[in-house]
Amino acid sequence: MSDKRSAPEAPDRDQPGDRTALLIIDMINPFDFDGGEEVRRSADRAARTIADLRRAADNRDVPTIYVNDNFGQWHSEKSRLVEHARPALADGAIEPREDDFFVIKPQFSGFYSTNLGVLLPKLGVRRLILTGVATEICILFTAADAHMRDYALWVPEDAVVAVDGDQGAAALAIMRAKMGAETSPAAALSLKDWTKRGAPI
Repeated sequence: MSDKRSAPEAPDRDQPGDRTALLIIDMINPFDFDGGEEVRRSADRAARTIADLRRAADNRDVPTIYVNDNFGQWHSEKSRLVEHARPALADGAIEPREDDFFVIKPQFSGFYSTNLGVLLPKLGVRRLILTGVATEICILFTAADAHMRDYALWVPEDAVVAVDGDQGAAALAIMRAKMGAETSPAAALSLKDWTKRGAPI
């Protein structure tokens, strides 16, 4: 008697290549913390730059991946997080779209206890553009984990937002000196030019 049950579908394989991904970190954010209003104003300015980067990414087949804290809402998912943060969003300029990837993180790094480390190889990604909040915390921790995994990094200084300006500048300096990250602003360096620089270091 033959077994007519279909075989389980094979999982997607890691893809070869030198693809880039745009990460938008913690920009879906209610900014309801001490000093949050000032950070939100800075985030509104950065959002315009991030939106421009996202348009450039769309034109170059670069996936956009939102990597967002759950802000203590352990039962939440994408739509509920967006609704919770919507009053503080920058005119919807960087609200996630249907085709964007969305990863919820429980802690500072986008890699910690998330599927980001599995997703990126499936997309053939070896280069990451990190944008969002906050430079000296979640951007720095995500950059460190990405560096340990040999991803090339661009952290445009005009597309990230610090809670503390001095600490944000120090974090960018660490990413440049210790992680080989490019930190030139998106106003001075295009996505096209950055991706032309060769293989990840």
